[in-house]
Amino acid sequence: MARYQIIFAYDGTQFVGSQRQAESRTVQSVLESALRKLGWDGRSILLAGRTDTGVHASGQVAAVDLNWSHSEDALRSALNSSLPQDVAVASALKVDDKFHPRFDAVARHYRYRLYLQTVRDPLRERYAWRVWPAPEAALLSETAAILIGTHDFSAFGSPPRANGSTVRTVTRSEWNSDGDQMTFDVVADGFLYRMVRRMVFAQVAIGLLRFPLDVFRLAVENQSPLPAGLASPAGLTLVEVKY
Repeated sequence: MARYQIIFAYDGTQFVGSQRQAESRTVQSVLESALRKLGWDGRSILLAGRTDTGVHASGQVAAVDLNWSHSEDALRSALNSSLPQDVAVASALKVDDKFHPRFDAVARHYRYRLYLQTVRDPLRERYAWRVWPAPEAALLSETAAILIGTHDFSAFGSPPRANGSTVRTVTRSEWNSDGDQMTFDVVADGFLYRMVRRMVFAQVAIGLLRFPLDVFRLAVENQSPLPAGLASPAGLTLVEVKY
C-alpha cells in the first residue's frame, strides 16, 4: 500500500462540481469509480480543493492510498483507460504517506478567460465568458494590481469551512490580451468559495464603467461590500496547485 499523488485535468461542463454529491455526476465520483476498477476499496480520495459546477481544471491534484504493484506510468494509463473523455490523468506519482493535497499546498493558480464578441461563439462558450462591449484594459490592469498583497477578502467570498479565516495573500494578479481574448491570472495561498469569479465580475464591471474603481478598492480593504454578481463558471480553470 502506498500513497499516490494524481494530477489530472477535466472539462467541468458536464460535472456538478468536483466534490462528491449524492445522485450527481462529480469529478471525485468519476475518479473514484476508475480507482475501484483497479482494486481500490477506500472511502474517499483527497482533493486539493473543490471547483464549482462548470469550472474546469488542467492541474487538479488528488491523493489516494492504493495497493499497486506496477509502475507509476502504468497506473496513469490504467486510470485513463477507465475514465470518461472529459477527465484525464497527467501523472500518478508515489509520495510520502503523509502528503495531503489540500493542506500541503502553498499556492494555487487560477486562470479566467473572456472573449470579446457581439454574438456568442458555440466553440468558445464552454471555456470562456463572452463580454461585449469590451472592458477597458487599463482599468482591468489597475483593479488587478489592487488585489496583490494580504487582505481580508470577505467581500469576495466565503471560507471553505464555517468560521474559517477570510484572509488570503495574493502574489500574482494580472490581465493579458490576445486579439479578442483576455485572460486573468491569479495566484494566492488559498481562495474563498467563488472568490475568483467574484473578482472577475467586479473587475469587468469596472472596466465597463458600471461602478467606480474606489468601490473595488474599499472592498479589498474590507470596508464595504461589492455589488452582487458572479462571472460565468465556464471561463474559470484551476491551472496548478503548488507545493
